[in-house]
Amino acid sequence: MRRPSWFAVVTVLGALSLVAAGCAKEEGGGGGGGGGAVDCNTVEFGCVTYAAGAPIRVGTLLAISGSVATLGLDSQHGVSLAIDYLDGKFDGKPGQLVGHPVQLDNEDDLCSKQGGQTGGTKLASDPTILFVVGTSCSSSALGVADKLLGDKGIILISPSNTAAGLTAPDQHNPFYMRTAQNDAIQAKVVSDFVYTKLGFTKAATIHDESPYAAGLTGGFKTFFEQAGGTVTDEEAFTTIAGGGSSDFKPLLTSIAQTKPQLIYFPDFNPECALIAKQAADIPQLKGVKLMGSDGCNASTFFDQAGAAANGVYLSSPIPSPGASTSGLLDQFNAAYKDQFGKQTAPFNANAFDAFNVVAAAVKKVAIENSDGSVSIPRVALKDAVFQTKDYAGLTGTLTCISTGDCQAPLAVNIGVYLSPDVPTNKPGSEPIFNETITLEDALGSG
Repeated sequence: MRRPSWFAVVTVLGALSLVAAGCAKEEGGGGGGGGGAVDCNTVEFGCVTYAAGAPIRVGTLLAISGSVATLGLDSQHGVSLAIDYLDGKFDGKPGQLVGHPVQLDNEDDLCSKQGGQTGGTKLASDPTILFVVGTSCSSSALGVADKLLGDKGIILISPSNTAAGLTAPDQHNPFYMRTAQNDAIQAKVVSDFVYTKLGFTKAATIHDESPYAAGLTGGFKTFFEQAGGTVTDEEAFTTIAGGGSSDFKPLLTSIAQTKPQLIYFPDFNPECALIAKQAADIPQLKGVKLMGSDGCNASTFFDQAGAAANGVYLSSPIPSPGASTSGLLDQFNAAYKDQFGKQTAPFNANAFDAFNVVAAAVKKVAIENSDGSVSIPRVALKDAVFQTKDYAGLTGTLTCISTGDCQAPLAVNIGVYLSPDVPTNKPGSEPIFNETITLEDALGSG
């Protein structure tokens, strides 16, 4: 397994950095939309200025430890590959952004509100951080990291936050955006699959009280009931990491009394795997189908659930690159396996796109100064990201709207797989059901 050789020099680059938040010099040349017209002394949130040769500092706030570490590490790898590709090739060597190397400062969101608070506070307190890729989990962002960073004028762009509340007009932080799909879309597709494809009219839900899981089960209930179905039971639990029990049999036994045809549990592992294993031991649930979403859909689910994973339905976004980037997706997948020794996961490509959407905006607004330094106005950078339109990303053609959703304006493709035939377990597996709908269509039907 070949790992990028540049990880070892990140600390050295950081030591050489003479980075400071400051103003662009009057004699500085224009680098795109910023130009000499920006007065960094007076503009809101100022500018970040990097000395000649100093690295541009980008934070990540992802779940890189604990039971959901695979989610955050996979996204972190996607960001690393984006930096690798700044020079137009995947070769394990970093490219440069506006003539400067890029240094990653990695924090752990712990897939929790507490992790978002701790990591977000650390990154927000550093005026040399230009933007942050994160968080992995919606609970780490909503009202926590998004506010901490937004209050400092620092962009937070997530590859895997999907909770609808993060981009709801009444909750959206103006410095927050994401390249992951809004969960209103996935909830609608899951409902269509259960009601139309399977023909089920009775379902129960289980969620871990996180914005992600609660949003998906809530959205599913809305769409399922609109279609004519009935949610027979809605259960919630505290995660094991949060001090909850690993015994789901009482909860599952309670659900069994309501006689659902399917149980929908869009949670994370190990809880997803434990629910699948323990459901198999409850006689009253014989014949009842199980379904998880992309939070469950990781290699750890198959490792931990074992044979109980077989027959579980799992939904996940399907990257839909345009003609100009379909070949790049193949290169990305090959580079990921070469550098990190495993197959890509659902949100690797989203992380690659998240970094690159902001990097493209940096190129538009960066002010190149006569002494070789570069100044980047924070508000101009944010505005440039929100002006992103028809960006050719790995996950599709991306357009950012005012509430922070940066996704394909035409449609997002969500697939449903029947385990064990899932790409994270068996590369090349095809969905048994997929649907492409727009965010407008999903919200209009909710």
